[in-house]
Amino acid sequence: MHTITDAIHWVGYIDWNLRNFHGYITPKGSTYNAYLIMDEKPTLIDTVKYYGFDEMLERIRAVIAPEKIAYIISNHTEMDHSGTIDRLLSYCPNATVVCSPKGHEHLKRHFKKEWKFKEVQDGETLTIGARTLQFILTPMVHWPDNMVTYSPHDNILFSNDGFGQHYASTERYADTVGIEEVYREAAKYYANIVLPYGTQVMKALGALGGLAIDMICPSHGLIWRRADDIARIIAGYRQWAQHETERRVVIVYDTMWKTTERLANYLFRRLDVNGIPVKLISLQHADVSEIMTEILYARVALFGSPILNNRILPTMAALLMYMKGLKPKSRYAGTFGSYGWATVGFKELESSLAEAGFEPLTDGFYTKFIPDETELAGLDGIIKAVGGKVNT
Repeated sequence: MHTITDAIHWVGYIDWNLRNFHGYITPKGSTYNAYLIMDEKPTLIDTVKYYGFDEMLERIRAVIAPEKIAYIISNHTEMDHSGTIDRLLSYCPNATVVCSPKGHEHLKRHFKKEWKFKEVQDGETLTIGARTLQFILTPMVHWPDNMVTYSPHDNILFSNDGFGQHYASTERYADTVGIEEVYREAAKYYANIVLPYGTQVMKALGALGGLAIDMICPSHGLIWRRADDIARIIAGYRQWAQHETERRVVIVYDTMWKTTERLANYLFRRLDVNGIPVKLISLQHADVSEIMTEILYARVALFGSPILNNRILPTMAALLMYMKGLKPKSRYAGTFGSYGWATVGFKELESSLAEAGFEPLTDGFYTKFIPDETELAGLDGIIKAVGGKVNT
């Protein structure tokens, strides 16, 4: 049993083996966090993914007989959070499911059941005894049904997917695992899941701004409980939501016969020697979700690919498609690559980056077959343009 406070218990599921979360690589696994509040009307906030039900039920039973649960709050309908509500209700058939109006709609679409529902509006409250819980609707952070639950009695924000991380651990708190590691995972989570919804995140942060928060309990990963850490992750979300970047460059490339790799290495060396923070990433050795974490911070991203069958390489095309969905803004992109006899594929590279939300840095640099040292100097135009963006 994991006790958060004398009356609040973590009863979730640790997913040690999760390695892919709809395209987002999760080498550290994850947790599906459910929280049981013991009050006059025992209340469970969220459930777990379908295969974690038995573990969740065992944890609940260590605290209370499941049939005594009065309310099940569904902050979010996505099935890693709501997937076992139906099974749990067979143990507590008189429990009321509390959710947003969109949550009600989505749960009925998922389960096709007429449960006892209580729809709550933005700012509505629910008294469960000594506690009066407050609900704040946060639509499109990152589904239309999303809401968070706040307990003024405990100064605890049950933040749904916000501020979460994919991280499997028997520890429950960010500061006991290592704050830098957890913060990095929170940034990765934002970059790969929440990034398109910056406007909605800013609205949510505004709605939460007046709350006294001593603890943030997200739906995935570790709990934030130290004041400095809470302030830092909230500030991080504000920075990311406003697409504020840092003085950083990331170079992402793939290569067939090492020519594009040679161009990438030239760019890296010249930027590095000029004191510009830069990271070099090969698509043959990195996952797109890790690359997005670098792009979250980078003011400039440079993308390189050779031409194959009049197109860019499939690895680069997959990254571009992934980025189009995540819609990074206020960032600059440059392009480079090698070709044999046709350059039409580079137009696809440039247009895809524009569609993804990047502003063009300067003209792309494309070389036929293998460049000599004089031709490599043609990359200096990109280097100069990079300096103009990161040094201002």
